[in-house]
Amino acid sequence: MEICVYAISKNESRFVDRWMDSMSEADSVVVLDTGSTDDTVEKLRTRGAVVVVESISPWRFDVARNRSLELVPATADLCVCTDLDEVFHPGWRTALETAWKPDAGQARYRYTWSFRPDGSEGVVFWYEKIHRRQGYRWVHPVHEVLQWVGAGQPGPMVTAAGVQLDHHPDPTKSRSQYLPLLELSVQEAPEDDRNLHYLGREYLYHQRWDDCIATLQRHLSLPSATWADERAASMRFIGQAYLQKGQPLEARNWFFRAIAEAPHLREPWMEMAMLCYRQEDWEGVLYFTGCALAITIRPDSYICEAEPWGPLPHDLRCQALFRMGQTAPALEEAKKALECSPYDVRLAGNVALLSKWS
Repeated sequence: MEICVYAISKNESRFVDRWMDSMSEADSVVVLDTGSTDDTVEKLRTRGAVVVVESISPWRFDVARNRSLELVPATADLCVCTDLDEVFHPGWRTALETAWKPDAGQARYRYTWSFRPDGSEGVVFWYEKIHRRQGYRWVHPVHEVLQWVGAGQPGPMVTAAGVQLDHHPDPTKSRSQYLPLLELSVQEAPEDDRNLHYLGREYLYHQRWDDCIATLQRHLSLPSATWADERAASMRFIGQAYLQKGQPLEARNWFFRAIAEAPHLREPWMEMAMLCYRQEDWEGVLYFTGCALAITIRPDSYICEAEPWGPLPHDLRCQALFRMGQTAPALEEAKKALECSPYDVRLAGNVALLSKWS
């Protein structure tokens, strides 16, 4: 089986050696550089990558991805799309070949999108950017996805359980281009529920509360918006926007709607727990964190956030119990929070302080 890694790059010099080491299990590596002003291109070529330099104007991620895909040799069986700030764990090729089936179209694999300050995993979900050579193209100006354009039906998705990809982004790079590209995505495909959800979320990041609310309400109104997890996320984001607008009762209503939509997720329960914490409703904190902690199977989608699966639920319970005068139970929750993040100085301090009082 011939495997080719393909990517796009721009001013990624600091990542080249680490990335090339990680991708060395492939038969070939091709890169479309879109205008680096550092030595990214020279370093990639020195390490054995085939690099083509080309300007993409106006900038679109799907156009760049498709152009880089065109660089993949026609003889390749599998295409592996990564970015230079991503790293495979060793042995990924063997795991991929073991999971792959002759009639498969794509492979899904575990992806760690972010890490906590102590180095533990943050946001984790499953990615689908490995595919057979023919029949696929990238669509959407940003948050681009693979689309089947070949004859007949695409091959089935396989799960490559042993493949792990980690994301270590450059914190100095701006994401300012995302908002106009998402607005363009919605203009091009106004009935695409995924694009609307992402745009509403982006408005939340940019503190455009009313735009966030209107966009996500439109997302929820689409007949195609049927995935409960994503619908609940839109409801949570609407609630967060209302909270920022100084309307906690409206926020509360949306958080309850999110719980009803996806009671199997920790995130909606934790939104209510956080609201109760702000309002010093300690019984509410205990109830909603308890509901969140009763969910023990972590979803594998991008909707799953880091905080509900980290120390936060136990930390909130600790604070609530302490304020209710229950020092011993508060200490137990403090210890559980610290177990989730062993190097957190504040959490360690809570354990030390409560140990003296218990």
